[in-house]
Amino acid sequence: MPSLDEVVAARRSVRAFLPTPVPQGTLEECLRLAQHAPSNCNVQPWRVFVASGEACARVRAALLSAFEAGATPRDEDVIDTFPGEYRTKQVACAVEMYGKMGVAKGDPDGRLRAHRRNFELFDAPHVAVVCMERHFGVGVALDVGTWLQTFMLALTSRGIGSCAQASVRLYSDALRASLGIPESLRVLCAVSFGHERPEAPVNATRQPRDPLEGNVVFRT
Repeated sequence: MPSLDEVVAARRSVRAFLPTPVPQGTLEECLRLAQHAPSNCNVQPWRVFVASGEACARVRAALLSAFEAGATPRDEDVIDTFPGEYRTKQVACAVEMYGKMGVAKGDPDGRLRAHRRNFELFDAPHVAVVCMERHFGVGVALDVGTWLQTFMLALTSRGIGSCAQASVRLYSDALRASLGIPESLRVLCAVSFGHERPEAPVNATRQPRDPLEGNVVFRT
């Protein structure tokens, strides 16, 4: 088992997967580890729907159907926009990823195909849809975020790739119908996961991290 430092440094978004499923025992180990994530007053507010096999295929089909039909997105929480320096980073991220995929700046069809891959769940054999109760706000969303990172690190430590996806919120109705998610829950994101397809060009994408002073202010 790699060290925690190695796992944190190794984790990245994988966007092409092999069809080989993750053994149920391994999946449950990762989920049990994620249960140790901290939360305010230990309320453990994450509500997660894990789809494998035929259930994952239903989710993929429902998302693709909504996407290809041009369904009006029902974004339960509008996906953030990034102004200023954040926009610069967003563009650099896209340039790196699209470059590895061979999608040029002036190729709208290529960009549409790349966007469609989100709703194909990047061919992953599993997807976890992460939710919380509607009445909760940003504080509980932070707690769910700690669960999300813990789960993805547990997967990474076992050689399993993952990709967190806010894009699925655009078609939350499709997720609800295919997984039986009640209206009392708010869809936050999905995590597609499985064994990485190593030869896929997109999986050669590597995104840089800022030096510490770009994010942290020390006061003495």
